[in-house]
Amino acid sequence: MSNEKDANDPPTEDPEEPEESGAGTSDPTGNSEDARDDGARAPADEGVDEPDGSGGADDPASEEETVADDPSEPDEVWDDGIVVDGPGPDGAETGSEEANGATTEGVTEANEDGGIDELGSSVEVEGAEIEEDPDEDDLLGGLKIDTTAELEIPDRLVDQVIGQEHARDVIIKAAKQRRHVMMIGSPGTGKSMLAKAMSELLPKEELQDVLVYHNPDDGNKPKVRTVPAGKGDQIVDAHREEARKRNQMRSLLMWIIIAVVLGYALIIVGQILVGIIAAGVVYLVFRYLNRGSDAMIPNLLVNNGDTKTAPFRDATGAHAGALLGDVRHDPFQSGGMETPSHDRVEAGAIHKANKGVLFIDEINTLDIRSQQHLMTAIQEGEFSITGQSERSSGAMVQTEPVPTDFVMIAAGNLDAMENMHPALRSRIKGYGYEVYMEDTIEDTPEMRRKYVRFIAQEVAKDGRLPEFSAEAIEEVILEAKRRSGRKGHLTLLFRNLGGLVRVAGDIARGEDAELTTRDHVLQAKGRSRSIEQQLADDFIERRKDYELQVSDGYVVGRVNGLAVMGEDSGIMLPVMAEVAPSQGPGEVIATGQLKEMAQESVSNVSAIIKKFSDENISEMDIHIQFVQAGQQGVDGDSASITVATAVISALENVGVDQSLAMTGSLSVRGDVLPVGGVTHKIEAAAKAGCTRVIIPQANEQDVMIEDEYEDMIEIIPVSHISEVLDIALEGETEKDSLVSRLKSITGSTLKEGSVSGPSSPSPQ
Repeated sequence: MSNEKDANDPPTEDPEEPEESGAGTSDPTGNSEDARDDGARAPADEGVDEPDGSGGADDPASEEETVADDPSEPDEVWDDGIVVDGPGPDGAETGSEEANGATTEGVTEANEDGGIDELGSSVEVEGAEIEEDPDEDDLLGGLKIDTTAELEIPDRLVDQVIGQEHARDVIIKAAKQRRHVMMIGSPGTGKSMLAKAMSELLPKEELQDVLVYHNPDDGNKPKVRTVPAGKGDQIVDAHREEARKRNQMRSLLMWIIIAVVLGYALIIVGQILVGIIAAGVVYLVFRYLNRGSDAMIPNLLVNNGDTKTAPFRDATGAHAGALLGDVRHDPFQSGGMETPSHDRVEAGAIHKANKGVLFIDEINTLDIRSQQHLMTAIQEGEFSITGQSERSSGAMVQTEPVPTDFVMIAAGNLDAMENMHPALRSRIKGYGYEVYMEDTIEDTPEMRRKYVRFIAQEVAKDGRLPEFSAEAIEEVILEAKRRSGRKGHLTLLFRNLGGLVRVAGDIARGEDAELTTRDHVLQAKGRSRSIEQQLADDFIERRKDYELQVSDGYVVGRVNGLAVMGEDSGIMLPVMAEVAPSQGPGEVIATGQLKEMAQESVSNVSAIIKKFSDENISEMDIHIQFVQAGQQGVDGDSASITVATAVISALENVGVDQSLAMTGSLSVRGDVLPVGGVTHKIEAAAKAGCTRVIIPQANEQDVMIEDEYEDMIEIIPVSHISEVLDIALEGETEKDSLVSRLKSITGSTLKEGSVSGPSSPSPQ
C-alpha cells in the first residue's frame, strides 16, 4: 500500500485522477515509484474467492484506493470497506481543512482559547486574598492561606512551570510554529516537564495511524500506509473479518473435498489407505492457504486512536532499535512456518512521535550512528524501518519510508554540547531554538507565591502526602533561598526541592498527622541529606577521632581551609606548608591531587610570595600539602588565601590561629575574590569546632546559614590578603610588620567594601 504524503503538500496531479505514487519521492529501499505502484496494484483478473463480493484481504487488488467521482466529496472510500476522512495515502486533498492539518493560525487560535499568553502568570487562590503590598519578610509573598489545600492546581503542565519564563515562552512559540528546541541546564530544572507541556499545546487533529502491508512482489519490502487517527483499528478489524469469512468458506470447501475423496477411495476404488493419504494432502494444502490468508492482515504499526493529546515519546537512553524502529528476527525463514516480514516490523520512538514531541535527555549519550539517523529523520520527515542487527533476518527487511514529522526537544547538561554531533545541533539550531535553563531566579513576592503553588503541586501529584501548613511552606521557601547560594534569589532545582517536600510529607504521614508542619520539614532536611553531605559529616567525625582536626592554639604553616563536596555540602580541608633548602633552582611543589584550576591558583599565590619575601626563595623549595584531599582531589581556586597564609606563615615562622577557617580566591595583586558555596563552607567550619571564619567580602550577601550555627561561629568578611594575615597570624609586632610590608609591596590599599574580580561566585 502506498504511503500518505505530508498533508500540507499540494497535489502534483489533477485532483480528478487518483495518484499512484509511493511513500515519498525518495525511496531508500531502492525501488522506483513505478515499481512500488506495480506492487501495490495487481491486475483485476488475479482475484481470489470473494464470498461477500468485496476485495479479499490477501488480494493485492483489494488494497487499491478508489477516489470518489465527485472531487468535492469530503470522504474517500477504500476497497477494504473503511471510510477514511481527509487525505488519502497518495496525498489527494479530498479532506477538510481540519483533516489536512491545522494551519498556523488554527494552532494559534486553539491555544489562545486556553489563554496561552497568560499561562502560569498568576496564582489563583480560592477563599484567600493576596496583600497588595506584602512585607519583604513575608515568605508567602502576601498570600493569606493556612494550608496548601486552599490553592488551585492548574490542569495543564505549561501552567505549572515556575521560574523558567524564557524557556516557557520559547516552548509556546515552538509549539505554534512546530520548531525544534534544545534545552541545556542543570538536572532538575524542568526540562522534561516543558517537553511534556509542548505535547499538550500541539494540535491533536493532525494525528495519524500507520499500517504496514505485505508486498506481494517482494516480501522483504513491506508497504506503508497512513490514515487519520482511529481508522487503523477499523481497517485491521475489517481485514480480520474478511480473512475469517474466507477461512470459513475454505474450511467448508476442504471438508467437502475430503469427504468426496474418502468416499471415492472407499466405495469406488476400495483403497481406504490411498483415500486417507489423499485427504491428508488436501488438509495440508488448505491449511497452508488459510495461513497465507491470515498473513495478509496489515500490521498496525502506530496506533493513535486513543491518544488524547499529541504524542510524547521519551527516548532518553534508547538503543538503536527502540529509537529508529526494528524488524524482529525470524528463526523459521522457510517451509511455510515463517512469519511475514510486515508482521515483524516494530516502530521506533521517532515513528511513534509523529505529529507530536520526541524528547531525548542527555542527547550526547546517543551513539554517532543513531544521531546521524536522527538527523535524516528530522530533515526528511520520514524514515524507513530495517533490522538493527546485521546478523538477524530482520536486516534483510526494509519498509517504505514511515512518517517522522515530530518536534524534537533535546536536553542535557553543559557537557552535552561537547559530544553532540555538530550537524545534529546545526539542524536543531537552524530549525528551532536553543535555551539555557537558569539555576536561580530573583526572590520576589510573586515568585514566592509560585513556590507556594509548587509545594501544592507536589502534594497533589503524589496523592499520599498531608497538606502543608503555612509554617511548613515558609521553611521550604527558606531552604529554597539557601540552596540558591545567592542573596535575593531562589533555587530553580525543583527536583531536589520536591524531594524535600516528599520526605517531609512522608514523615508527617508516618505520624498520622493531619498536616505537614515546620517540624516535619526540619526533620526532612536532616533525613534528605545528599550522599556528599553524609560523607562530609562522616569525614569530620573521623578526623576528630584521630585528632587530625585542630581547632585551638597556633601552628606554623598550617591553615584550616574550606571546600565543598558536590553541590550542597561543605568540608574543612587543612593546608600545610613547609620551606626547605633547594638542591637546585627553587620551586613550588603542591600535593593533594590538585586539578588544573587549583594548580593555577597555587602559581598565582607564588607570585605574591616571591614579591613579598625578603629572603631569596629561588634557593628554597616551598612544599604545599592539601591534607587528606582524597582521590577526588582539589578543584577550584577557593583555597588561594589558605595557601598564601600557610606559606607566609612558614616563611616568617609565625603561627596561625587554628580556631579560624577561611575560604577565598586571590588575585596576583592580593585582592580577595568571591567564591562559591560559602554557606555550606561556613556550616562545615562550625561543625568542625572553629569559632571564626574568613570569607570574601563580596560573598557576605550570599551567607544564609541555619539558625543553629549563627551563635557558633563569627563570620569575618575581607577584601585583601593583608586583612587575612592581620586576623590569622599570631603576635602583634611581627604581624604588624608583615602586614605593613605586604601592603606596601602589593600597592593595594582598598577601601572597605571594594573588591576587584568577577561579579558572581566562581564554581568550586
